[in-house]
Amino acid sequence: MTIACPPLSESVRAFLARQAGGTRLLINGEWVAAGGEAFATVDPATGSQLAMIGRSTDADVDAAVAAAKSAFSAWSSTVPVERARILWKIADLIEQHVDELAELETLDQGKPLFVGRWAEIPGAINQFRFFAGQAMAIEGNTIESSINYQPPGKQISSWTVREPVGVVAAIVPWNSPLVLTAMKLAPALAAGCTIVLKPAEDTSLTAIRLAELMTEAGLPAGVLNVVTGLGADTGAKLASHHDVAKIAFTGSTATGRAILDAAKTNFKRVTLELGGKSPVIVLPDADLDLAIPGVANAIFFNGGQVCIAGSRAYIHQSIHDQVIEGVVAYAQNLKLGHGLDPSSQMGPLVSRRHAEKVENFINGARTDGADVLTGGKRTGEAGAFVEPTVLSGLRSDMEIVREEVFGPVLAAHSFNDTDEVVAAANDSPYGLAASIWTQSLSDAHRLAKVMQAGTVWINCHAMYDASLPIGGTKSSGWGRDSGKLAMDNYLEWKTVTAVF
Repeated sequence: MTIACPPLSESVRAFLARQAGGTRLLINGEWVAAGGEAFATVDPATGSQLAMIGRSTDADVDAAVAAAKSAFSAWSSTVPVERARILWKIADLIEQHVDELAELETLDQGKPLFVGRWAEIPGAINQFRFFAGQAMAIEGNTIESSINYQPPGKQISSWTVREPVGVVAAIVPWNSPLVLTAMKLAPALAAGCTIVLKPAEDTSLTAIRLAELMTEAGLPAGVLNVVTGLGADTGAKLASHHDVAKIAFTGSTATGRAILDAAKTNFKRVTLELGGKSPVIVLPDADLDLAIPGVANAIFFNGGQVCIAGSRAYIHQSIHDQVIEGVVAYAQNLKLGHGLDPSSQMGPLVSRRHAEKVENFINGARTDGADVLTGGKRTGEAGAFVEPTVLSGLRSDMEIVREEVFGPVLAAHSFNDTDEVVAAANDSPYGLAASIWTQSLSDAHRLAKVMQAGTVWINCHAMYDASLPIGGTKSSGWGRDSGKLAMDNYLEWKTVTAVF
């Protein structure tokens, strides 16, 4: 399969030219040179270099954290309506540059252009607009305490206030870079925190462009700082930094554990949105016209590089063959190609390295006795494409069933008994999401109640909005992004008691 990159827009070419030196870190409102040796970011579809990315040193991270710490007092004291105004302006600027940002995201990550243009970039816009409103809705409480030893003739009043935690280190992944960055930045800024952002090394371009737009929107110097680099050094330095009060991380469960260990140096607050192995349960009365493409999209969307991907399908035996035939046909009809090609329905995985990892999972499943119904191998000259793959003949103890693959690989099972399928679906170290496909309202409610997952969808999958909390249970993380609950990540409670 030969892949060529379509012509780039003038705005994207101009941005890539600004990145040519590979030295651009945002520290205290200035774009400065990174101290370390730059590294390349590539188009995963073709393997060609797009730009050079600055590698931050410990000194760069120290400077960024110091800038955020210095800016905290003024930003946290800014009246909420002013913070809201800037957040709304950021959303407006993203909207004005939506085509450029979607093109950059596709170039850097590989996803089809329509995914960024019509789903993820609008999702980032909505994050900033939603939390612009939340900036003006931060409230405490008055408390009628039972303290009865106040001085004679005096009264006691108690109340709570909510205050921003301080400097936030936002460490974001490569699969949906811009919207996941917005999910960290928007609530943190609304709460009055200052931020040091560390983008994923494979997909730093839209984070850098977003930072340019946020500066243009009037965000004061030092409120947002961007340090690019590798997770093992830049990310680790941030996670252990004594002047960072809060870590907001989305990524793998293994990295989440390392962040928890680093955070103990000063007992940082931590929120973690981690891995998943989300089950999709198709009951015998499901609307198959809805369920078959739904099951397919749940795993093949963005090449399966989605934390909530429906990677385990449990299909009732009475309809199993019909559903699997439909999903296999769907997979075989997907057109793989460069994400900027309008006819492409699935792009490459983020890198050749990651595609090899996914292929190794598939080969391991073959060795364990799984049947490959379709797909099962890498393709394309750059080696980053993986065919949409459906596996059957699986056991519950197989690695392919238990571990997050993060690729377009569906592990399909059949079942007869509903109670047994719930037990099988919950038999996972993860608990991020699940979906249930049925026309029975009572079955939908009953299963949703017993699923061990932070999000349950009924007759849909991966339906998100800025108002809806996102997060998981078990090894899928701590805390919630999005929705009003996300503000809790960035605000401390203070109790005040006074004698009058």
